[in-house]
Amino acid sequence: MKPKVVVLGAGISGHTAVLNLKRKLKNKAEIIVVSPNSKYQWVPSNIWVGTGYMKPEQVYFELKPVYDRFGVEFKQAKALSIHPEGDAGENKPYVTIEYASGSRAGEREKVYYDFLINATGPKLNFSATPGLGPDTGYTVSVCSYDHAAHAWSELQKVIEKAKKGKKQKVLIGLGHGGCTCQGAAVEYAMNVASLVYDLDLMDYIDVTYITNEMDLGDLGLGGAYVKNNGYITHTNNIIRSMFSEYGVDWIKRASVYKVESGKVYYETYEGEEKIVEYDFAMLIPPFSGVGITAVGPNGEDYTDKLFKPNGLMIVDANYSSASKPYHEWSGEDWPKKLQNPTYENIFAVGIAFAPPHPISMPNKTKSGRPLTPAPPRTGMPSAVMAHATALNIAEWILEGKPSFKHKASMAEIASICVVSINYGFRGIAGSMSVYPTIPDFKKYPDFGRDIKYTIGEVGSAGHWFKWLMHYLFLYKAKVKPFWWLIPD
Repeated sequence: MKPKVVVLGAGISGHTAVLNLKRKLKNKAEIIVVSPNSKYQWVPSNIWVGTGYMKPEQVYFELKPVYDRFGVEFKQAKALSIHPEGDAGENKPYVTIEYASGSRAGEREKVYYDFLINATGPKLNFSATPGLGPDTGYTVSVCSYDHAAHAWSELQKVIEKAKKGKKQKVLIGLGHGGCTCQGAAVEYAMNVASLVYDLDLMDYIDVTYITNEMDLGDLGLGGAYVKNNGYITHTNNIIRSMFSEYGVDWIKRASVYKVESGKVYYETYEGEEKIVEYDFAMLIPPFSGVGITAVGPNGEDYTDKLFKPNGLMIVDANYSSASKPYHEWSGEDWPKKLQNPTYENIFAVGIAFAPPHPISMPNKTKSGRPLTPAPPRTGMPSAVMAHATALNIAEWILEGKPSFKHKASMAEIASICVVSINYGFRGIAGSMSVYPTIPDFKKYPDFGRDIKYTIGEVGSAGHWFKWLMHYLFLYKAKVKPFWWLIPD
């Protein structure tokens, strides 16, 4: 029988893993994808959906036709539980899934596997902050294309009021002290501010950025020194200059703990309880695991063997390092194989794996509320990790033994971030590449990263690049001819 590789999730990390598994293995293994979402979405372009520059249908496509053409089995279903030792007496590991739609909606099934990749991405944990979120709260989101479309609908109402001469307050940022994705919040703030400028509404719409960062430009990466044209500057200076140029105010060191209609409550690092008022608020939620459990052969609860309490999967990271002082943290703490230490045939990539600790220095408010950006694992790092993991599994199958030739550690790969301002060929962007993603002050004592490859600039080239990336990566994701030539 052919070995079976099951991939949970079909976002950037899961889809990347599937494409590389299939290309490497061809018909020598069965590839099965389980995802509750029928569509693939290019998440970075949700920013443009949220400002009306793109329609939702421009950032997604249906997965099943692509997988059918590529020879991959697709199950539109939600993973409920992992049974890493199978049932008693059978010893065949499987995942219990529940179909999400169609004639089989609600039906459960066992999906057996030889190798399992958890690429589920995050649960958008709006409930961590009372009043947060578009469904049961008072704020909007750009974390998915439908959320972004709703955000644009709400933003238009603010714009129309401003056109009639009514002052409006726009608040954009992070909705919890432990959030990640500061880059996305910065980018949305800049696009909204640029739109306000284009509409000549600067006197009527105030844009404010609120963040859990100790300083602007931390981005969950502990900040970075970047080189451009022979000069070295900090990301703090880049973000400050961008905000200042477009009239964006900012509130930093803010742990948001409650949202009401028109009001956001937060505590500062110094312990002050404050309120900021808004007419429109887009606040990123914290992330957690999607809630998959693990079950032993006799029905035992094995969840703690596979997952941390936040629902993210345990991999080959040094989790004991979190108890050490910040200055003793190292890139060596981070996983190299993204492999579960108890079950060697289970892997986790992207946001689905549990990091050993933050990248930024951990902080709390005086009352103990979190004030630490979680480490970003979306976009490029997510795809690179998935690509490497897929190749390592494929070669394990082809060679009959593991070799782990491909690097999957965030301490050994670069990250690229492009913050667009406006759309198409009209705008500019703040662009940054950092190497390695996890700073290493032992190897690079001056800046923590290799300054030759840690570069940044604000200009048109990066913006054109991001606009082009939208089309290139959707082309790649649709498995068009020579898709593999487009890098992660």
